[in-house]
Amino acid sequence: MIERTHLAIVLQVERLGTLTKAADYLCLTQSALSHAMKKLENQLGIKIWQKQGRRLQLTQAGTSILSLANRVLPQLEHTEQLMRQYAQGQRGTLNIGMECHPCYQWLLQVVSPYLAQWPNVDVDVKQKFQFGGLGALFSHDIDALVTPDPLFKKGLVYTPVFDYELVLVVNETHHLTQHAFVTPQMLSEEILITYPVEAERLDIFSKFMQPAQCSPRQHKTIETTDIILQMVASNRGISALPAWLVQQYSARLPIKALRLGQKGINKQIFVGVRESDIDIEYISSFLKIAKSVN
Repeated sequence: MIERTHLAIVLQVERLGTLTKAADYLCLTQSALSHAMKKLENQLGIKIWQKQGRRLQLTQAGTSILSLANRVLPQLEHTEQLMRQYAQGQRGTLNIGMECHPCYQWLLQVVSPYLAQWPNVDVDVKQKFQFGGLGALFSHDIDALVTPDPLFKKGLVYTPVFDYELVLVVNETHHLTQHAFVTPQMLSEEILITYPVEAERLDIFSKFMQPAQCSPRQHKTIETTDIILQMVASNRGISALPAWLVQQYSARLPIKALRLGQKGINKQIFVGVRESDIDIEYISSFLKIAKSVN
């Protein structure tokens, strides 16, 4: 009934917009592609597409097949890649997903000895995922997920690799520096700069300000750590970042770290992998090296 070729056709028609472009991409004739899909429609008793001008629009049934293609094809390609690597005595590429914006500096310290230990393994890092980090793991788009907020699901294993404290970072002349620690209320008149992440996933909101029913005067988002810290150093706002990261930058920028609350906010970084991959040597080696770098 539904075969891999059908899934590939539906995926590429949706991506490219026409049967002709999909046929060229898949190295098929347009007639062969059309015949294969017409035969499938007859077998299933459904329509997969309907025409909207020159473009094909998926029907509800076609959308279900596309969803299946998005789940199954990456897993097939991943397994085939593994088989080729095993056959050639190679390992290929370790794909790492990042849900921790400030963790790149830490990851570089892990990747350097890892590449030295595994000369036949490449490393690729992804930050944007079609289905989120968890979905990317399940769909085999990535092999490991670096995250401070693991979602424990059956089939996944999370390994804590290092502890850190989340701190408030301010300009060294900021009026808050006169306090040993800050309270949520103290931030109510401040401009808070964060990464472009949903507020409910930011600890400065979920673990600090929201429980006290407080919010900053203004909330700005910036993608890069360097620019966030340059803004803070210029007294354009404050931010919440790992203490180890602030310490690295404080040698060259006029910034200071302050404790969030009397007890502080302590966090861990985890690396999540599929349970079925935990004993694969090049993956377990990555976890071991990650735990050794602090």
